[in-house]
Amino acid sequence: MTIGKYLRWKDENGNEFRPVSLTGTELLNDRTLNKSTAFSYEEREAFNLTGLLPPKVQTFDDQLNRVYDGFRNASTDIEKYLFLRALQDRNETLFYALISRHVEEMTPIIYTPTVGKACQEFSHRYQKARGLYITQDNVENMGELARHFQGKDIKIIVVTDSQGILGLGDQGVGGMGIPIGKLSLYTLGAGIHPAHCLPIALDVGTDNQDLLDDPMYLGVPRKRMRGEEYKQFINTFVQQVKRHFPKAVLQWEDFSKSNAFDNLSAYEEELPSFNDDIQGTGSVVLAGILSAVKIKQETLADQTYVVYGAGAGGVGVADQIYAGLLKEGCSHTAAREKIFVLDSQGLVFDDRDGLDEYKKRYAKPRNIAEGWKTQESNKVTLSELINHHPVTVLLGTSGIGGAFKKEHVQKMMEYTPRPMVFPLSNPTANCEALPEDIYNWSDGQAIVATGSPFADVNYNGVNYRIGQGNNVFIFPGVGLAAIVAQSQKITMDMFTTASYALAECVSPQDLEVGCIYPRISELKAVSLKVATCVLQNLKETDPKLRDLEIEQALAQTMWEPVYLPYRRV
Repeated sequence: MTIGKYLRWKDENGNEFRPVSLTGTELLNDRTLNKSTAFSYEEREAFNLTGLLPPKVQTFDDQLNRVYDGFRNASTDIEKYLFLRALQDRNETLFYALISRHVEEMTPIIYTPTVGKACQEFSHRYQKARGLYITQDNVENMGELARHFQGKDIKIIVVTDSQGILGLGDQGVGGMGIPIGKLSLYTLGAGIHPAHCLPIALDVGTDNQDLLDDPMYLGVPRKRMRGEEYKQFINTFVQQVKRHFPKAVLQWEDFSKSNAFDNLSAYEEELPSFNDDIQGTGSVVLAGILSAVKIKQETLADQTYVVYGAGAGGVGVADQIYAGLLKEGCSHTAAREKIFVLDSQGLVFDDRDGLDEYKKRYAKPRNIAEGWKTQESNKVTLSELINHHPVTVLLGTSGIGGAFKKEHVQKMMEYTPRPMVFPLSNPTANCEALPEDIYNWSDGQAIVATGSPFADVNYNGVNYRIGQGNNVFIFPGVGLAAIVAQSQKITMDMFTTASYALAECVSPQDLEVGCIYPRISELKAVSLKVATCVLQNLKETDPKLRDLEIEQALAQTMWEPVYLPYRRV
Protein backbone atom coordinates (compact mmCIF):
# COMPACT_ATOMS: atom_id res chain seq x y z
CA MET A 1 0.00 0.00 0.00
CA THR A 2 1.08 3.60 -0.53
CA ILE A 3 1.81 5.90 2.40
CA GLY A 4 1.46 9.63 2.06
CA LYS A 5 1.58 11.60 -1.13
CA TYR A 6 4.96 10.70 -2.54
CA LEU A 7 5.63 7.07 -3.44
CA ARG A 8 6.32 5.44 -0.12
CA TRP A 9 5.03 1.89 -0.07
CA LYS A 10 4.85 -0.86 2.50
CA ASP A 11 5.12 -4.53 1.65
CA GLU A 12 3.20 -7.35 3.28
CA ASN A 13 5.69 -7.36 6.16
CA GLY A 14 5.32 -3.64 6.85
CA ASN A 15 8.70 -2.69 5.36
CA GLU A 16 8.81 0.67 3.59
CA PHE A 17 10.26 0.90 0.10
CA ARG A 18 10.01 2.94 -3.06
CA PRO A 19 9.23 1.44 -6.47
CA VAL A 20 11.65 2.70 -9.16
CA SER A 21 11.78 2.02 -12.89
CA LEU A 22 14.87 4.02 -13.94
CA THR A 23 18.21 2.26 -14.22
CA GLY A 24 21.87 3.05 -14.89
CA THR A 25 22.90 6.61 -15.62
CA GLU A 26 19.25 7.70 -15.96
CA LEU A 27 18.76 6.84 -12.29
CA LEU A 28 22.02 8.54 -11.27
CA ASN A 29 21.02 11.67 -13.19
CA ASP A 30 17.58 11.90 -11.60
CA ARG A 31 18.06 14.37 -8.74
CA THR A 32 14.97 13.23 -6.85
CA LEU A 33 15.99 9.53 -6.95
CA ASN A 34 19.77 9.58 -6.93
CA LYS A 35 21.45 8.15 -3.81
CA SER A 36 24.93 8.30 -5.32
CA THR A 37 27.47 6.39 -3.22
CA ALA A 38 24.77 5.23 -0.80
CA PHE A 39 23.18 2.77 -3.24
CA SER A 40 23.48 -0.64 -1.60
CA TYR A 41 25.23 -3.54 -3.33
CA GLU A 42 21.82 -5.14 -3.94
CA GLU A 43 20.47 -1.93 -5.48
CA ARG A 44 23.55 -1.53 -7.66
CA GLU A 45 22.97 -5.00 -9.04
CA ALA A 46 19.21 -4.55 -9.51
CA PHE A 47 19.45 -1.13 -11.18
CA ASN A 48 22.50 -1.71 -13.41
CA LEU A 49 24.73 0.60 -11.37
CA THR A 50 27.65 -1.78 -10.84
CA GLY A 51 30.83 -0.13 -12.08
CA LEU A 52 29.14 3.27 -12.44
CA LEU A 53 29.97 4.23 -8.85
CA PRO A 54 33.09 3.91 -6.67
CA PRO A 55 33.06 0.46 -5.03
CA LYS A 56 32.55 1.52 -1.43
CA VAL A 57 28.97 1.94 -0.19
CA GLN A 58 28.69 5.00 2.06
CA THR A 59 26.16 5.53 4.82
CA PHE A 60 23.91 8.59 4.70
CA ASP A 61 25.94 10.08 7.55
CA ASP A 62 29.16 9.49 5.60
CA GLN A 63 27.71 11.41 2.68
CA LEU A 64 26.49 14.24 4.91
CA ASN A 65 29.92 14.61 6.47
CA ARG A 66 31.56 14.65 3.04
CA VAL A 67 29.32 17.33 1.55
CA TYR A 68 29.48 19.42 4.71
CA ASP A 69 33.26 19.40 4.43
CA GLY A 70 32.89 20.56 0.84
CA PHE A 71 30.58 23.36 1.90
CA ARG A 72 32.93 24.54 4.64
CA ASN A 73 35.90 24.49 2.27
CA ALA A 74 34.26 26.98 -0.09
CA SER A 75 35.93 30.32 0.56
CA THR A 76 33.14 32.82 -0.22
CA ASP A 77 29.39 32.91 0.26
CA ILE A 78 28.74 32.82 -3.49
CA GLU A 79 30.98 29.75 -3.80
CA LYS A 80 29.02 28.12 -0.96
CA TYR A 81 25.80 28.98 -2.79
CA LEU A 82 27.08 27.38 -6.00
CA PHE A 83 28.26 24.30 -4.08
CA LEU A 84 24.80 23.83 -2.55
CA ARG A 85 23.01 24.43 -5.85
CA ALA A 86 25.22 21.83 -7.53
CA LEU A 87 24.39 19.37 -4.76
CA GLN A 88 20.68 20.15 -5.10
CA ASP A 89 20.92 19.50 -8.85
CA ARG A 90 22.40 16.03 -8.43
CA ASN A 91 20.88 14.71 -5.17
CA GLU A 92 17.96 16.53 -3.59
CA THR A 93 17.55 14.12 -0.69
CA LEU A 94 21.13 14.71 0.42
CA PHE A 95 20.80 18.47 -0.17
CA TYR A 96 17.73 18.82 2.05
CA ALA A 97 19.14 16.53 4.73
CA LEU A 98 22.28 18.69 4.82
CA ILE A 99 20.53 22.06 5.13
CA SER A 100 18.08 20.57 7.66
CA ARG A 101 21.07 19.83 9.89
CA HIS A 102 22.58 23.30 9.41
CA VAL A 103 19.57 25.57 8.99
CA GLU A 104 20.97 28.73 10.58
CA GLU A 105 24.28 28.40 8.75
CA MET A 106 22.87 27.61 5.32
CA THR A 107 19.57 29.50 5.04
CA PRO A 108 21.39 32.84 4.46
CA ILE A 109 23.31 31.09 1.68
CA ILE A 110 20.43 29.47 -0.21
CA TYR A 111 18.30 32.59 0.20
CA THR A 112 18.83 36.12 1.52
CA PRO A 113 21.28 37.70 1.44
CA THR A 114 23.49 35.53 -0.81
CA VAL A 115 20.80 34.76 -3.39
CA GLY A 116 20.83 38.43 -4.38
CA LYS A 117 24.41 38.18 -5.62
CA ALA A 118 23.56 34.89 -7.31
CA CYS A 119 20.78 36.65 -9.25
CA GLN A 120 23.15 39.44 -10.28
CA GLU A 121 25.71 36.92 -11.54
CA PHE A 122 23.21 34.39 -12.92
CA SER A 123 24.25 34.49 -16.58
CA HIS A 124 27.95 34.20 -15.76
CA ARG A 125 27.48 31.34 -13.27
CA TYR A 126 24.69 29.33 -14.90
CA GLN A 127 25.10 25.60 -14.21
CA LYS A 128 22.07 23.41 -14.87
CA ALA A 129 18.46 23.71 -16.00
CA ARG A 130 15.78 23.97 -13.31
CA GLY A 131 12.24 25.27 -13.66
CA LEU A 132 10.51 26.93 -16.62
CA TYR A 133 11.46 30.10 -18.47
CA ILE A 134 8.32 31.62 -19.95
CA THR A 135 8.60 34.19 -22.72
CA GLN A 136 6.20 35.89 -25.08
CA ASP A 137 7.13 33.27 -27.67
CA ASN A 138 6.32 30.19 -25.59
CA VAL A 139 3.68 31.28 -23.05
CA GLU A 140 0.84 29.80 -25.10
CA ASN A 141 2.67 26.46 -25.28
CA MET A 142 3.02 25.88 -21.54
CA GLY A 143 1.20 22.58 -21.89
CA GLU A 144 3.95 21.28 -24.15
CA LEU A 145 6.62 22.68 -21.81
CA ALA A 146 4.93 21.03 -18.84
CA ARG A 147 5.00 17.63 -20.57
CA HIS A 148 8.78 17.82 -20.70
CA PHE A 149 9.15 19.01 -17.12
CA GLN A 150 10.29 16.40 -14.61
CA GLY A 151 7.56 17.00 -12.02
CA LYS A 152 4.06 15.89 -13.06
CA ASP A 153 2.08 16.66 -9.92
CA ILE A 154 2.85 20.31 -9.21
CA LYS A 155 1.47 21.61 -5.90
CA ILE A 156 3.32 24.93 -5.52
CA ILE A 157 4.61 27.40 -8.10
CA VAL A 158 6.78 30.43 -7.32
CA VAL A 159 6.93 32.89 -10.19
CA THR A 160 8.79 36.16 -10.72
CA ASP A 161 9.17 38.66 -13.55
CA SER A 162 12.43 39.73 -11.86
CA GLN A 163 11.68 43.46 -11.77
CA GLY A 164 11.90 43.93 -8.00
CA ILE A 165 14.54 41.43 -6.87
CA LEU A 166 15.15 42.04 -3.15
CA GLY A 167 16.57 45.55 -2.88
CA LEU A 168 18.47 45.13 -6.15
CA GLY A 169 15.76 45.95 -8.68
CA ASP A 170 15.57 44.57 -12.22
CA GLN A 171 17.73 41.47 -12.68
CA GLY A 172 16.19 40.14 -15.88
CA VAL A 173 16.27 36.39 -16.32
CA GLY A 174 18.67 36.17 -13.36
CA GLY A 175 15.70 36.55 -11.06
CA MET A 176 15.14 32.79 -11.44
CA GLY A 177 17.35 32.41 -8.36
CA ILE A 178 14.49 33.74 -6.24
CA PRO A 179 11.82 31.11 -7.11
CA ILE A 180 14.44 28.36 -6.80
CA GLY A 181 15.45 29.64 -3.37
CA LYS A 182 11.89 30.15 -2.14
CA LEU A 183 10.88 26.64 -3.17
CA SER A 184 13.91 25.22 -1.38
CA LEU A 185 12.49 26.85 1.76
CA TYR A 186 9.07 25.32 1.10
CA THR A 187 10.70 21.91 1.14
CA LEU A 188 12.96 22.69 4.09
CA GLY A 189 10.21 24.23 6.22
CA ALA A 190 6.97 22.58 5.11
CA GLY A 191 8.26 19.28 3.75
CA ILE A 192 6.74 19.76 0.30
CA HIS A 193 8.53 17.24 -1.90
CA PRO A 194 10.76 18.97 -4.49
CA ALA A 195 9.03 17.07 -7.30
CA HIS A 196 5.83 18.99 -6.41
CA CYS A 197 7.60 22.38 -6.75
CA LEU A 198 7.94 24.46 -9.89
CA PRO A 199 10.04 27.64 -10.17
CA ILE A 200 9.09 29.93 -13.07
CA ALA A 201 10.84 33.00 -14.47
CA LEU A 202 8.71 35.22 -16.69
CA ASP A 203 11.23 36.73 -19.08
CA VAL A 204 9.46 39.89 -20.23
CA GLY A 205 12.70 41.70 -21.00
CA THR A 206 14.79 43.94 -18.78
CA ASP A 207 15.44 47.65 -18.35
CA ASN A 208 18.82 46.90 -16.75
CA GLN A 209 21.14 48.30 -19.41
CA ASP A 210 24.17 46.54 -17.93
CA LEU A 211 22.46 43.23 -18.64
CA LEU A 212 21.40 44.23 -22.14
CA ASP A 213 24.98 45.26 -22.90
CA ASP A 214 26.43 42.01 -21.54
CA PRO A 215 27.11 39.47 -24.33
CA MET A 216 26.82 36.69 -21.72
CA TYR A 217 23.26 37.68 -20.70
CA LEU A 218 20.96 34.65 -21.03
CA GLY A 219 17.61 36.43 -21.18
CA VAL A 220 15.58 37.99 -23.99
CA PRO A 221 17.60 41.06 -25.07
CA ARG A 222 14.78 43.60 -25.13
CA LYS A 223 13.30 46.31 -22.95
CA ARG A 224 10.55 45.26 -20.57
CA MET A 225 6.99 44.75 -21.70
CA ARG A 226 4.65 47.32 -20.25
CA GLY A 227 1.01 48.37 -20.37
CA GLU A 228 -1.50 46.22 -22.20
CA GLU A 229 1.16 43.98 -23.71
CA TYR A 230 2.33 43.05 -20.21
CA LYS A 231 -1.20 42.59 -18.87
CA GLN A 232 -2.13 40.29 -21.76
CA PHE A 233 1.02 38.24 -21.20
CA ILE A 234 0.23 37.81 -17.50
CA ASN A 235 -3.36 36.88 -18.29
CA THR A 236 -2.23 34.24 -20.79
CA PHE A 237 0.23 32.87 -18.23
CA VAL A 238 -2.45 32.60 -15.51
CA GLN A 239 -4.86 30.81 -17.86
CA GLN A 240 -2.12 28.35 -18.78
CA VAL A 241 -1.36 27.69 -15.11
CA LYS A 242 -5.03 27.05 -14.39
CA ARG A 243 -5.23 24.63 -17.30
CA HIS A 244 -2.00 22.70 -16.91
CA PHE A 245 -1.32 22.92 -13.15
CA PRO A 246 -4.84 22.86 -11.70
CA LYS A 247 -3.75 21.68 -8.24
CA ALA A 248 -1.07 24.33 -7.79
CA VAL A 249 -0.87 27.25 -5.38
CA LEU A 250 0.76 30.21 -7.15
CA GLN A 251 3.09 32.55 -5.27
CA TRP A 252 3.89 35.86 -6.96
CA GLU A 253 7.41 36.96 -6.03
CA ASP A 254 9.52 40.11 -6.50
CA PHE A 255 7.32 41.95 -8.97
CA SER A 256 7.46 45.76 -9.09
CA LYS A 257 5.16 47.37 -6.53
CA SER A 258 2.44 48.38 -9.02
CA ASN A 259 2.45 45.03 -10.83
CA ALA A 260 2.54 43.20 -7.50
CA PHE A 261 -0.76 44.74 -6.41
CA ASP A 262 -2.33 44.63 -9.88
CA ASN A 263 -1.56 40.94 -10.46
CA LEU A 264 -2.69 39.94 -7.00
CA SER A 265 -6.01 41.78 -7.17
CA ALA A 266 -6.66 40.67 -10.75
CA TYR A 267 -6.18 36.95 -10.15
CA GLU A 268 -6.67 36.15 -6.46
CA GLU A 269 -10.24 35.03 -7.24
CA GLU A 270 -9.19 32.96 -10.26
CA LEU A 271 -6.69 30.63 -8.63
CA PRO A 272 -5.23 30.11 -5.15
CA SER A 273 -2.48 32.70 -5.16
CA PHE A 274 -0.72 35.23 -2.98
CA ASN A 275 2.14 37.69 -3.10
CA ASP A 276 4.75 36.98 -0.47
CA ASP A 277 6.23 40.49 -0.69
CA ILE A 278 2.83 41.90 0.28
CA GLN A 279 1.09 39.31 2.43
CA GLY A 280 4.03 37.29 3.73
CA THR A 281 5.96 40.41 4.72
CA GLY A 282 2.91 41.90 6.40
CA SER A 283 2.22 38.71 8.29
CA VAL A 284 5.73 38.22 9.65
CA VAL A 285 5.92 41.87 10.77
CA LEU A 286 2.57 41.67 12.53
CA ALA A 287 3.82 38.55 14.34
CA GLY A 288 6.85 40.48 15.57
CA ILE A 289 4.65 43.32 16.79
CA LEU A 290 2.40 40.84 18.61
CA SER A 291 5.44 39.47 20.42
CA ALA A 292 6.67 43.00 21.21
CA VAL A 293 3.40 44.12 22.76
CA LYS A 294 3.62 41.07 25.03
CA ILE A 295 6.99 42.40 26.22
CA LYS A 296 5.49 45.87 26.73
CA GLN A 297 2.35 44.41 28.35
CA GLU A 298 0.29 46.55 26.00
CA THR A 299 -2.00 45.96 23.02
CA LEU A 300 -1.84 46.58 19.29
CA ALA A 301 -4.24 49.48 19.79
CA ASP A 302 -1.88 51.18 22.24
CA GLN A 303 0.68 51.76 19.47
CA THR A 304 1.13 54.32 16.72
CA TYR A 305 2.73 52.84 13.60
CA VAL A 306 5.01 54.38 10.99
CA VAL A 307 5.79 52.37 7.86
CA TYR A 308 8.77 53.98 6.15
CA GLY A 309 8.63 52.78 2.55
CA ALA A 310 5.41 52.41 0.56
CA GLY A 311 6.29 49.65 -1.88
CA ALA A 312 4.62 46.25 -1.97
CA GLY A 313 6.19 45.22 1.34
CA GLY A 314 5.41 48.47 3.12
CA VAL A 315 1.76 48.60 2.17
CA GLY A 316 1.49 44.87 2.87
CA VAL A 317 2.78 45.56 6.39
CA ALA A 318 0.23 48.34 6.84
CA ASP A 319 -2.55 46.05 5.58
CA GLN A 320 -1.66 43.30 8.04
CA ILE A 321 -1.38 45.68 11.01
CA TYR A 322 -4.79 47.02 10.02
CA ALA A 323 -6.19 43.47 9.95
CA GLY A 324 -4.68 42.77 13.38
CA LEU A 325 -6.20 45.95 14.83
CA LEU A 326 -9.63 44.96 13.48
CA LYS A 327 -9.25 41.47 14.95
CA GLU A 328 -8.56 43.01 18.36
CA GLY A 329 -11.64 45.23 18.25
CA CYS A 330 -10.63 48.52 16.64
CA SER A 331 -13.04 50.19 14.28
CA HIS A 332 -12.02 50.62 10.65
CA THR A 333 -11.52 54.34 11.15
CA ALA A 334 -9.54 54.01 14.38
CA ALA A 335 -7.32 51.34 12.85
CA ARG A 336 -6.42 53.48 9.84
CA GLU A 337 -5.73 56.51 12.03
CA LYS A 338 -2.99 54.59 13.85
CA ILE A 339 -1.00 53.80 10.68
CA PHE A 340 1.23 56.36 8.91
CA VAL A 341 2.91 55.52 5.61
CA LEU A 342 5.82 57.45 4.08
CA ASP A 343 7.29 57.16 0.60
CA SER A 344 9.99 59.08 -1.26
CA GLN A 345 7.82 62.21 -1.11
CA GLY A 346 7.30 62.00 2.65
CA LEU A 347 4.08 61.34 4.52
CA VAL A 348 1.39 60.15 2.10
CA PHE A 349 -1.40 62.74 1.93
CA ASP A 350 -4.76 62.17 0.28
CA ASP A 351 -4.60 65.33 -1.87
CA ARG A 352 -1.41 64.34 -3.67
CA ASP A 353 -1.66 64.38 -7.47
CA GLY A 354 -1.27 61.00 -9.13
CA LEU A 355 -1.35 59.05 -5.87
CA ASP A 356 -0.99 55.30 -6.47
CA GLU A 357 -4.24 53.44 -5.85
CA TYR A 358 -2.74 51.03 -3.34
CA LYS A 359 -1.49 53.92 -1.15
CA LYS A 360 -4.83 55.71 -0.94
CA ARG A 361 -6.21 53.64 1.94
CA TYR A 362 -3.47 54.97 4.25
CA ALA A 363 -3.29 58.52 2.93
CA LYS A 364 -3.80 61.18 5.59
CA PRO A 365 -5.80 64.40 5.33
CA ARG A 366 -3.57 67.42 4.87
CA ASN A 367 -4.95 69.14 7.98
CA ILE A 368 -3.36 66.53 10.23
CA ALA A 369 -0.11 68.50 9.88
CA GLU A 370 -1.60 71.91 10.65
CA GLY A 371 0.73 73.83 12.96
CA TRP A 372 3.65 71.45 12.40
CA LYS A 373 7.05 72.98 11.71
CA THR A 374 8.22 71.60 8.36
CA GLN A 375 10.94 72.67 5.95
CA GLU A 376 8.62 72.32 2.96
CA SER A 377 4.99 73.38 3.16
CA ASN A 378 3.67 70.38 1.23
CA LYS A 379 5.95 67.67 2.64
CA VAL A 380 6.36 65.96 6.02
CA THR A 381 9.59 64.01 6.48
CA LEU A 382 10.16 61.08 8.84
CA SER A 383 11.89 63.34 11.36
CA GLU A 384 9.09 65.88 11.23
CA LEU A 385 6.42 63.23 11.71
CA ILE A 386 8.18 61.70 14.73
CA ASN A 387 8.77 65.17 16.21
CA HIS A 388 5.06 66.03 16.04
CA HIS A 389 3.26 62.72 16.60
CA PRO A 390 3.67 60.07 19.35
CA VAL A 391 5.18 57.29 17.24
CA THR A 392 5.89 54.04 19.11
CA VAL A 393 6.56 51.63 16.21
CA LEU A 394 9.00 52.42 13.38
CA LEU A 395 9.11 49.92 10.52
CA GLY A 396 11.62 50.17 7.69
CA THR A 397 10.67 48.82 4.26
CA SER A 398 12.37 51.52 2.20
CA GLY A 399 15.57 49.84 1.02
CA ILE A 400 17.46 52.97 2.11
CA GLY A 401 20.47 52.03 4.21
CA GLY A 402 20.95 54.19 7.31
CA ALA A 403 17.60 55.99 7.03
CA PHE A 404 16.84 55.63 10.76
CA LYS A 405 18.81 58.07 12.91
CA LYS A 406 19.67 58.52 16.57
CA GLU A 407 17.25 61.45 16.90
CA HIS A 408 14.36 59.31 15.62
CA VAL A 409 14.84 56.64 18.26
CA GLN A 410 15.49 59.07 21.10
CA LYS A 411 12.39 61.10 20.25
CA MET A 412 10.32 57.89 20.25
CA MET A 413 11.58 57.20 23.77
CA GLU A 414 9.78 60.36 24.91
CA TYR A 415 6.54 58.61 23.89
CA THR A 416 7.29 55.07 25.12
CA PRO A 417 10.04 53.49 27.23
CA ARG A 418 10.27 50.52 24.80
CA PRO A 419 10.05 51.74 21.19
CA MET A 420 9.81 49.11 18.47
CA VAL A 421 12.37 49.74 15.73
CA PHE A 422 12.42 47.20 12.89
CA PRO A 423 14.86 48.01 10.03
CA LEU A 424 13.55 45.31 7.71
CA SER A 425 15.01 46.04 4.28
CA ASN A 426 17.13 43.44 2.47
CA PRO A 427 19.93 42.86 1.69
CA THR A 428 22.04 43.88 4.68
CA ALA A 429 23.48 46.99 3.01
CA ASN A 430 19.94 48.36 2.60
CA CYS A 431 19.03 47.96 6.27
CA GLU A 432 17.67 51.25 7.67
CA ALA A 433 19.83 51.02 10.82
CA LEU A 434 22.25 48.60 12.42
CA PRO A 435 20.90 46.80 15.50
CA GLU A 436 24.00 47.75 17.50
CA ASP A 437 23.35 51.43 16.84
CA ILE A 438 19.70 51.17 17.85
CA TYR A 439 20.64 49.60 21.19
CA ASN A 440 23.22 52.32 21.76
CA TRP A 441 20.75 55.09 20.92
CA SER A 442 18.09 53.63 23.24
CA ASP A 443 20.29 52.48 26.13
CA GLY A 444 19.27 48.91 25.31
CA GLN A 445 15.54 49.62 25.66
CA ALA A 446 14.40 49.43 22.02
CA ILE A 447 12.77 46.23 20.79
CA VAL A 448 14.66 45.43 17.61
CA ALA A 449 14.10 43.07 14.69
CA THR A 450 15.64 43.02 11.22
CA GLY A 451 14.90 41.57 7.81
CA SER A 452 18.45 40.36 7.21
CA PRO A 453 20.38 38.06 9.56
CA PHE A 454 22.60 39.88 12.09
CA ALA A 455 24.97 38.60 14.74
CA ASP A 456 24.08 39.00 18.41
CA VAL A 457 24.74 42.39 19.97
CA ASN A 458 26.32 42.77 23.40
CA TYR A 459 25.36 46.04 25.09
CA ASN A 460 26.30 46.86 28.68
CA GLY A 461 27.02 43.21 29.39
CA VAL A 462 23.65 42.02 28.05
CA ASN A 463 23.58 39.76 24.99
CA TYR A 464 20.76 40.55 22.56
CA ARG A 465 19.83 37.98 19.92
CA ILE A 466 18.54 39.84 16.88
CA GLY A 467 15.24 38.32 15.80
CA GLN A 468 14.92 38.07 12.04
CA GLY A 469 11.56 38.99 10.56
CA ASN A 470 12.00 36.49 7.78
CA ASN A 471 9.00 35.62 5.59
CA VAL A 472 10.18 32.02 5.70
CA PHE A 473 8.37 31.75 9.04
CA ILE A 474 5.08 32.39 7.20
CA PHE A 475 4.84 31.33 3.57
CA PRO A 476 5.78 27.61 3.85
CA GLY A 477 3.11 27.00 6.50
CA VAL A 478 0.43 29.00 4.67
CA GLY A 479 1.27 27.27 1.39
CA LEU A 480 1.19 23.84 3.05
CA ALA A 481 -2.20 24.58 4.61
CA ALA A 482 -3.59 25.75 1.26
CA ILE A 483 -2.35 22.56 -0.43
CA VAL A 484 -3.84 20.28 2.24
CA ALA A 485 -7.16 22.18 2.27
CA GLN A 486 -7.22 22.43 -1.55
CA SER A 487 -8.08 26.08 -1.05
CA GLN A 488 -9.67 27.91 -3.95
CA LYS A 489 -8.60 31.27 -2.54
CA ILE A 490 -5.87 32.35 -0.14
CA THR A 491 -7.31 35.02 2.10
CA MET A 492 -5.99 37.83 4.29
CA ASP A 493 -7.40 36.00 7.29
CA MET A 494 -5.09 33.04 6.60
CA PHE A 495 -2.12 35.37 6.96
CA THR A 496 -3.51 37.01 10.09
CA THR A 497 -3.95 33.56 11.61
CA ALA A 498 -0.36 32.76 10.61
CA SER A 499 0.86 35.91 12.41
CA TYR A 500 -0.73 34.87 15.68
CA ALA A 501 0.57 31.31 15.26
CA LEU A 502 4.13 32.57 14.73
CA ALA A 503 3.91 34.84 17.75
CA GLU A 504 3.01 31.80 19.86
CA CYS A 505 6.28 30.16 18.80
CA VAL A 506 8.44 32.74 20.59
CA SER A 507 9.62 31.37 23.93
CA PRO A 508 9.22 33.27 27.22
CA GLN A 509 13.01 33.19 27.51
CA ASP A 510 13.38 35.04 24.21
CA LEU A 511 10.73 37.58 25.17
CA GLU A 512 12.56 38.28 28.43
CA VAL A 513 15.60 39.51 26.48
CA GLY A 514 13.57 41.41 23.90
CA CYS A 515 13.79 38.88 21.06
CA ILE A 516 10.53 38.63 19.15
CA TYR A 517 11.14 35.83 16.62
CA PRO A 518 12.16 32.20 17.03
CA ARG A 519 15.44 30.91 15.65
CA ILE A 520 15.59 29.94 11.99
CA SER A 521 16.66 26.48 13.19
CA GLU A 522 13.10 26.05 14.48
CA LEU A 523 11.69 26.57 10.99
CA LYS A 524 10.06 23.16 10.56
CA ALA A 525 8.28 23.32 13.91
CA VAL A 526 7.14 26.87 13.17
CA SER A 527 5.86 25.92 9.71
CA LEU A 528 3.94 23.00 11.19
CA LYS A 529 2.41 25.30 13.83
CA VAL A 530 1.42 27.87 11.21
CA ALA A 531 -0.10 25.24 8.91
CA THR A 532 -1.98 23.63 11.79
CA CYS A 533 -3.48 26.92 12.99
CA VAL A 534 -4.48 28.00 9.48
CA LEU A 535 -6.12 24.62 8.86
CA GLN A 536 -7.95 24.76 12.18
CA ASN A 537 -9.33 28.15 11.24
CA LEU A 538 -10.34 26.94 7.78
CA LYS A 539 -11.96 23.86 9.26
CA GLU A 540 -14.24 26.05 11.38
CA THR A 541 -15.49 27.97 8.35
CA ASP A 542 -15.45 25.47 5.46
CA PRO A 543 -17.95 22.57 5.66
CA LYS A 544 -15.84 20.55 3.18
CA LEU A 545 -13.06 20.37 5.78
CA ARG A 546 -15.24 19.35 8.69
CA ASP A 547 -13.92 15.77 8.73
CA LEU A 548 -10.28 16.70 8.04
CA GLU A 549 -7.84 15.05 10.46
CA ILE A 550 -5.30 17.85 10.45
CA GLU A 551 -2.39 16.08 12.13
CA GLN A 552 -2.75 13.02 9.92
CA ALA A 553 -3.15 15.07 6.73
CA LEU A 554 -0.03 17.09 7.46
CA ALA A 555 1.99 13.99 8.34
CA GLN A 556 1.02 12.39 5.03
CA THR A 557 1.92 15.50 3.04
CA MET A 558 5.26 16.42 4.62
CA TRP A 559 8.29 14.69 3.15
CA GLU A 560 11.41 13.81 5.12
CA PRO A 561 14.77 13.77 3.31
CA VAL A 562 15.80 10.16 3.97
CA TYR A 563 16.70 7.32 1.65
CA LEU A 564 14.20 4.50 1.30
CA PRO A 565 15.14 1.07 -0.07
CA TYR A 566 14.39 0.84 -3.81
CA ARG A 567 12.67 -2.04 -5.57
CA ARG A 568 12.75 -2.28 -9.32
CA VAL A 569 9.45 -2.16 -11.20
